[in-house]
Amino acid sequence: MGRVSAAALGAGESARKACLHCDGPGADDAPAEQFEWEVLLHSDSGEKPVARGSSAFQSTAMDEVRAVMRCASSVSTVEGRILHKIYDLGRCADPYSSREVFRVFLDSAGSVRFERVIG
Repeated sequence: MGRVSAAALGAGESARKACLHCDGPGADDAPAEQFEWEVLLHSDSGEKPVARGSSAFQSTAMDEVRAVMRCASSVSTVEGRILHKIYDLGRCADPYSSREVFRVFLDSAGSVRFERVIG
C-alpha cells in the first residue's frame, strides 16, 4: 500500500529507491538465508575455532568445510558444523531462526563425513 500511495503522490520512483527491504514492485520479499559453518579443534584446554565462514548456498558451505577439514586431517580431534540461519529485516535473532543441519567429522581413514542433524 505504501508504494501505491507514493506513486499516486508522484513519488513512486523515490519510494522504490528508499525501500530498505526490496528493489521495488515485484521483488521477492523472502527473508535471506545463510549457511554458517565452523571447524573446531578439540584439545585438553577446550574447543578452539580453526576456521569460520558463511555462504548463501548449502553446497558451497559443505565444500568450504571439507577443504578446511582436509587440511587439518593430521589432527584427529577436529570437527565441524553447519548452521542454517534466516535473517529478516527488523527481526531479532532467536532460536527458531537458526538450526544446526550438519555435523562434520573425520572418519578413521581421514575422509570427511557429514552427519545430518534431525530435528
